[in-house]
Amino acid sequence: MAGLRLGPLLRHLDPQGSATVWIEAGRPCTARVRCADGTSGRARTFQIAGHHYALVPLAGLTPGTATAYEVLLDERPVWPAPHSRFPPSTIRVPAPGAELRVAFGSCRRAPDATATDALDALAGGLAADPGAERPDLLLLLGDQVYADSVSDGTRRWLAARRDLREAPGAEVADYEEYTRLYYESWLDPEVRWLLSTVPSCHIFDDHDVIDDWNTSAAWLAEMRATPWWQERLVSGLMSYWVHQHLGNLSPAELAADPLYAAVRDTPDGTEALRSFAALAGVDPAAARWSYRRDVGRTRLLMVDSRAARVLDEGRRAMLDEGEERWLRAQLPGPGECDHLLIGTSLPWLLPPFIHDAEAWNAALCAGSRGRRWARIGERLRRRADLEHWAAFPSSFAFLTELITGAGSGPGAPATVSVLSGDVHHAYVAEPFWPNSVPQPTSHVRQLTCSPVHNSVPAPVRAGFRLGWSRMGRALGHVLARHGGVVGPLFDWRRAGGPWFGNQLMTLTLHGRSARLRLDQARRSRRVRGGPVRLVTVMDRPITPEGAPGPIHPAETRH
Repeated sequence: MAGLRLGPLLRHLDPQGSATVWIEAGRPCTARVRCADGTSGRARTFQIAGHHYALVPLAGLTPGTATAYEVLLDERPVWPAPHSRFPPSTIRVPAPGAELRVAFGSCRRAPDATATDALDALAGGLAADPGAERPDLLLLLGDQVYADSVSDGTRRWLAARRDLREAPGAEVADYEEYTRLYYESWLDPEVRWLLSTVPSCHIFDDHDVIDDWNTSAAWLAEMRATPWWQERLVSGLMSYWVHQHLGNLSPAELAADPLYAAVRDTPDGTEALRSFAALAGVDPAAARWSYRRDVGRTRLLMVDSRAARVLDEGRRAMLDEGEERWLRAQLPGPGECDHLLIGTSLPWLLPPFIHDAEAWNAALCAGSRGRRWARIGERLRRRADLEHWAAFPSSFAFLTELITGAGSGPGAPATVSVLSGDVHHAYVAEPFWPNSVPQPTSHVRQLTCSPVHNSVPAPVRAGFRLGWSRMGRALGHVLARHGGVVGPLFDWRRAGGPWFGNQLMTLTLHGRSARLRLDQARRSRRVRGGPVRLVTVMDRPITPEGAPGPIHPAETRH
C-alpha cells in the first residue's frame, strides 16, 4: 500500500485553469488529485534512485474560484491527513484582472526549535484565519536547502550512514542525502500545508549545491580535483530537477520535455537523469534552468545566475551567450504586460560600497594591477563572497541594458522589479540616471529580501550599513580608482532598509499600480514561547504616482 512520503506541493498554476501538483510516494503507484469542484487529474509515479515521484496535471479549473482538493494513491486517500489541524488545501485560480500578490524570499536553513521562520509564520496566520489575505504566488529565490551546512539532526543521520572524517564530512554527498534535506525542510507541518495551497516558483542559489558555487575558474578547478565534487554536483542537479525544477514548468512545457518523457517511460529513470545532470554540470548550454511565467498582465522571468556562468577570466560572465539570448527573447513587447518581474537569486543593485568592491576585485583578478594583485584578488574574492552581478561587469552591464530597454518607450510596463535574496537582509534600491541619459518610463526597483530562516552576525550587519553610507561610497570610489574601474552610467540610492530578520516581501499588483510590503517573523513578547507571527514593518506604493510613499512607523500584525 503506497503512502505519501512528501508533498503535496501546488506548483504551476495559470489563470487559464491548469495546474500541477507534485508528490513523493513510498512505492510505485498512480497518484490522483481530486478537486471538490469535480476537476481531477492523475499520473503514474516515476522512479529516481529508489524514490517514487509524480507530477499530477490538472486542467479545466475555473478562473476566479477556489476549490479544495485531496490526493489519492491507487485510489486510497492520503491527503489531507486524518485529524489535520490545518484547513483543507485549496487551489485558487486568479480571476481575470484581479490583483496579484507575489510573496518572495530566500535562504531557509533547516528549522530549529528556537529561531523564528517566516514561512512558518505565514502558514500559521493563514491557517488561523482562512479569510486572511494570502499570496497568489510564492517565489523561493535560492538556498531552499543547505547542502554544505546541515542541522544537528542531519549530521547525526549522516554519521550513522558513513564516516564523517572522510570528505565531504558533515555535508551532503549523494542523492539519498539530498532527499534527507527535502524531508527535513518540507515535512515541517506549517510549511508542508503552505506549499500545498500556495503555488510556488523556485530557483537555486549556491547553498543548494555548495557555498560560492561557480565563483571562479580557479575555484572550480580546485573543486574538480577533489574525489567527492562530481557526485555532489550531479546529485545536487538531479535532486533540484526532481524536487524543484519540474514544478516550475507548465503542463505544455512538461509534455515537450524529452528528459521528462525519458524518465517516465522507463521503470527506473535514474541513469537518464544522472547522464543529463553530469552533462549539465560541465556544459551550461546542456540545460536551461531559467524559465518564464505569465500571470495575467504580469510577466515573471526567473534567471539562473549560478549554473550558466562563464568562468574563464578573459570572458567572465554571469550568463553564457545562449542564456543571454533566451533572456532577451523573453522581454515583453510594447503593451504586452503591465509589470515585469525579474527573479535572480543575486541582487543586481548592491549597497554602493559592496558593488564597487566587487567591481574592483573583478578588475584585479582580470590583471588590471598585475599578477600579484590578481592572486590577492582571487583569495579575497573567495573569502569575502565577491561574486554577485557586480563581480561580472559585462553581465551587470547586460542586465542593466536589458532592464532599461524593457522599461523604456511607449507601451513599457508600469514597473520593472528585480527580485533577489542571498544577502541576508532586505532593502529597496532605486536607480536614477543623469539628465543627459534617456530615462526609463517604467518605475524600476531592486527589491531584495532574505533570509526566510537564517541569521546575520552583528559585524556583517555593520558592513551592510557601511555599504549604504557616505563613507562607504567614498571608500568604494577609492577602490574603483585603484582597479581602474569605469563605473556605470547611472547611480542608485537606498529607498528602504536595510532590514534584518527572518522576513518576506510581498508585491501587490493591480492594473498598473504596485504596492510593496515587508513582513518579519517575530515571537510574541507577551507569552513566553508564544506563537510566531508576521509583523508588517513597511507597506507603501512603489508605482510612479505613489512613490516614494511613507514607511509606516507603526507595526501591524496579521
